[in-house]
Amino acid sequence: MADTYDVVIIGGGPGGYNCAIRAGQLGLKTAIIEKRGKLGGTCLNVGCIPSKALLHASELFAAAKNDFAGLGIKTGKVELDLKAMMGQKNEAVDGLTQGVEFLMKKNKVDYIKGFGKITGPGKVDVDGKTLNTKNIVIATGSEPSTLPNIEIDEERVVTNTGAIALKEVPKKLILIGAGVIGLELGSVWSRLGSEVTVVEYLDRIMPGADNEVAKEAQRVFKKQGLDFRLGMRVTGVEKMKTKLKLFMEPAKGGDEEVLEADAVIVAVGRRPYTEGLGLEKVGGKTDKRGVIEVTDHFKVADGVWAVGDCIPGPMLAHQAEDDGAAVAELIAGKAGHVDYNLVPSVVYTNPEIAWVGKTEEQLKEEGVEYKKGKFPFQANSRARTNHETTGFVKVLADAKTDRILGAHMMGVGVGEMIHEICVAMEFGAASEDVARTCHAHPTMSEAVRQAAMGVEGWTMQM
Repeated sequence: MADTYDVVIIGGGPGGYNCAIRAGQLGLKTAIIEKRGKLGGTCLNVGCIPSKALLHASELFAAAKNDFAGLGIKTGKVELDLKAMMGQKNEAVDGLTQGVEFLMKKNKVDYIKGFGKITGPGKVDVDGKTLNTKNIVIATGSEPSTLPNIEIDEERVVTNTGAIALKEVPKKLILIGAGVIGLELGSVWSRLGSEVTVVEYLDRIMPGADNEVAKEAQRVFKKQGLDFRLGMRVTGVEKMKTKLKLFMEPAKGGDEEVLEADAVIVAVGRRPYTEGLGLEKVGGKTDKRGVIEVTDHFKVADGVWAVGDCIPGPMLAHQAEDDGAAVAELIAGKAGHVDYNLVPSVVYTNPEIAWVGKTEEQLKEEGVEYKKGKFPFQANSRARTNHETTGFVKVLADAKTDRILGAHMMGVGVGEMIHEICVAMEFGAASEDVARTCHAHPTMSEAVRQAAMGVEGWTMQM
């Protein structure tokens, strides 16, 4: 007799496992299916977590090598042990994936290893075994996008998966794509000793970010050693015995150029992983990119839901987490909702970059009258004390109502500071509300208050 569930979730990433946890807490009989053999999805296994482990370690390495002496700290000769660095990264990943598996047991969720496929309404096949269920949740996430005529081997020509597992530091590294993933990975290997060239099809870095932030970030990254070739189309990569040749041409037309490298990272975005799921068996549809069509409450069809990277919206682990919890609540008959306008984005470079809400470009395009307040970390006392003065905080507010419309930050630790604005926007706060909220002194977060003061026309300086 086939097993019967209230909820069967296909995919064990942040969207899937958070949906499973919440469903279990709500008393729903739940199963989660994962083909990888480890829970956590891209985020925990080959994305967010391992990349942050390397970002943190490489930042400490660079600081010990270049900055400690200026702080009066003598370290002697600083050397890289790449094998040990990769080892601590793997330990972090293993600990967290095991932790997620423990949470499944704690919340009485059945964890099933294998490939899940929908075979009809209320039916999911896992490698020949049928699960009957009242609700199916698709949380299959995404996979790296690739380029035509470029063969990925995950050794010399790699996606983010191979980029976090290189066995040696490439002398010359070419990064295709100047988005979030590419810039994070490029900064890791640059700090560890690679000569990094970033090739981007667009004429700017970080599409989607506020243009003022993107321009300043490019200036900072260039100073850190990253070389940018913008407005260039990559046409192919040739593998030689010990080197790689990358062929490119101007996106607007022009002569071909050739660059040599020891490794190439392809970081041109991600695409939903939805092929072979059997969506057609329940009337589900995808667009040409494989994105699943859903209602504004995550519904694909009666008893079928989808969350995270495989539906429209930002491809972010924290957004998928909220999607998953919301769907579990909807299935249980409760209210479940995620406001994508309030989902923050963070680039974990050094300094970090973070934003939420509208950019200036979006507000201008929409014809919204707005006010702007901007405060540099150069004028923040804690930043000056810590020698971490790069960057600024910018707050945008409606010119008539003063309601906060967005915020854009670049600086050390802004990935933590952005949430003050997220909370403010969630409750419809005005920039004056943030400006009049007492912040501890001296802290980096005072720059957020000072930017909000700038919106109000106040001129207090730190």
